[in-house]
Formats: sequence, C-alpha cells, structure tokens
Amino acid sequence: MTADALLGFQHVVLPLGDEKPSAAHRARLALAEAAGAVLAGGLSLLGISAPEHL
Repeated sequence: MTADALLGFQHVVLPLGDEKPSAAHRARLALAEAAGAVLAGGLSLLGISAPEHL
C-alpha cells in the first residue's frame, strides 16, 4: 500500500528537464528515502530482506 501510494505520486512531482534543484526537490528526495525506510522496516518485520537498489 505504501509502495503503491509512492509510485502513483512520484510521477506527478518529479522534476522535469533541466530544472535546477530546489527545496521541493530536496523534500521529494526525503519523501522517497522515508518511504524506502518504511518499506524496508516492514519487510524486515516479515523476515524478508530488502534489496539495496532496484
């Protein structure tokens, strides 16, 4: 459910073209990292190891 929410949301907010990094970009990166931490924690509780990179 968390992954589905992030995947549906990320395509709308990712930077386009040669846009310079801004506070919004940093916030989006922080959101992606937080979602990854939540997903890895949930997998760990289930006894499944998460890959380092997809």
